[in-house]
Amino acid sequence: MKARFSLAPLVLLLALVFAGAAQAVKPDEVLQDPALEARARALSEGLRCMVCQNQSIDESDADLARDLRILVRQRLVAGDTDQQVMDYIVSRYGEFVLLKPRFSLRNALLWGTPVLLLLVGGLFIVVSARSRRPASGSTLSAEEQAALDKMLCD
Repeated sequence: MKARFSLAPLVLLLALVFAGAAQAVKPDEVLQDPALEARARALSEGLRCMVCQNQSIDESDADLARDLRILVRQRLVAGDTDQQVMDYIVSRYGEFVLLKPRFSLRNALLWGTPVLLLLVGGLFIVVSARSRRPASGSTLSAEEQAALDKMLCD
């Protein structure tokens, strides 16, 4: 009886450890060729489920994710390279389907604009602060000081 109770926490711990490794890929989707299946899994990990949005299509149970997994496998069986498969999927669903978007000019502008605005704002603050600073080193001559003293005393 004691042996059952001591194994329960171990089984629970193992279940929790391997829970993250669960995949939504159904057995009828798996390709017979292990090399093609490995390529399909690698590609699926980089594609976003359009329904779940924070999961890859490999992890999602959504019908659209299943359709995308099948489409990836069909393209691989047809002889497409990994790049051709990704290009095909992106052409159909847009770049949002990629979990890690490709670097492009549009992406660079998207990520670079806030940095550019911060730099321009900082430059504006520095230039404004310098223009408001009184000129140091401008001392009054003796005559000007005497005139100023006379004005202040009167």
